[in-house]
Amino acid sequence: MRFLVCGSLLLAISGFFNAADAATLQVGVGKKYLSPSIAAKYTRDGDIVEIDAGVYPKDVALWKHNNLTLRGVGGMAHMQADGASVAGKGIWLIKGNNITIENIEFSGARVRDRNGSGVRAEGTGLTIRNCYFHDNQNGILTGSNKNSDIVVENSEFANNGAGDGKTHNMYIGAVRSFTLKYSYSHHSRIGHTVKTRAQTNYILYNRITDEYDGNSSYNIDISNGGIAYVIGNLVQQGQISENSGIISYGAEGLKYDANEFYLVNNTVVNDRPQGGAFVFVKPGTNPARIVNNLFIGRGVINAAGAEQSNNVRGDKNELISPLAYDYHLRLKAEALNAGIEPGTANGFSLQPTEQYVHKAGSEPRPVAGKIDVGAYEHE
Repeated sequence: MRFLVCGSLLLAISGFFNAADAATLQVGVGKKYLSPSIAAKYTRDGDIVEIDAGVYPKDVALWKHNNLTLRGVGGMAHMQADGASVAGKGIWLIKGNNITIENIEFSGARVRDRNGSGVRAEGTGLTIRNCYFHDNQNGILTGSNKNSDIVVENSEFANNGAGDGKTHNMYIGAVRSFTLKYSYSHHSRIGHTVKTRAQTNYILYNRITDEYDGNSSYNIDISNGGIAYVIGNLVQQGQISENSGIISYGAEGLKYDANEFYLVNNTVVNDRPQGGAFVFVKPGTNPARIVNNLFIGRGVINAAGAEQSNNVRGDKNELISPLAYDYHLRLKAEALNAGIEPGTANGFSLQPTEQYVHKAGSEPRPVAGKIDVGAYEHE
C-alpha cells in the first residue's frame, strides 16, 4: 500500500514539475531565438512562443510538441515563405496536439505538388485566432483525424489556391469538428472559399465573399455531409465565379451516420449575371432546415425535402451599401420582422446571438422585437 501511495505521489509531483517547467520562448531581433524555426527546436510540451512583429523571410518550422501557444506580439509576425517549406508541405507543419496559433501572418507557401499550406495540421486539436493567410496554395490544410477539433476565429483568408480548383482558402479534412467564427474569407483562386469534410461543422458569423473580381468555386463546401450549423453569415458570389453554386452540402456524398443541415439567418447575395444555386442539399439529408435567410439575386434552392421557412427573396436596394458589402437592412426592407424563432437542434441553439463586424470581428446581435431575416438585425 505504501508503494502505491508513494507511486501516486511521485506521479503527481512529476506532473506538477512538468507543468512548472513550461517556458516562454521569445523570438526576434535581440532575443534569445532569432527566428521561429530556431525556437521550434527547443520547445517542450506546454511552452509559449512569443514572436516579435516583423517579417521572417523564408523561415519555416516544424512544431512537434503538444499544448504549445505560438503567437505574435506587438502586431502580426509575418512568415513570408517565398516558396520555402517544411518537408514539401508548408510554412508551419504542426505535428503536436492541442496547438494554439495567434497573431501570425502566413504567405508564399508553394511546393511542387501544388499543395503548399500556410499551416499544415497533422496533430490532434488546433486553434487559430487573429491570423492572416494569403497567397498560399492552401491557407490551412488539415489531415483526417476523427479525434481532432479545429477552431478558427477572427482570421482572414485571401488569394489562396494554386488555381487548379483543388486547393482552397481553407481545406479542413475529415476531423471530428470544425468551427469557423468571426472570420473573413475571400478571393479564393478558383478553389472553394471554405471547404470542410468535418463530421460536425459550426460556420457562424463570417464574411465569405468573392467581391467584385473574385473567381472562387463554392463559397461554402461541406463536402461529405455530417452535422452542419451555418448561421449568421454574409455570403456573396461574384460576377466571375467559376461555379454556379454558392453553398453546397454533401455534393461528394453523405459519409456520416448523421447528416443534418441547418441554414439559419444568413444573407446570401448572387452577383453572377447568369444566376445559379444559392443552396444545394444532397438528397437523404434529414433534417435539412433553411430558415430566416435573405437571398438576393438570381438563383434557385436545390433542396428537395428540406424545411424552408420564412426566407425572403430580396433586392439590393434593401441593403445599406451592397457595393461596399455592407448588408445591414434599410428601414423598409421586406426582411424586417419577417423571421421566426428557429429553435434548437441537438441541444444547440439555432438563434443568432451575434453578427459579423468587418474586419474579422463580431458584436452582439440586437434584440428588437420579432427577429429579422438575414445576418443583421435592424436597430
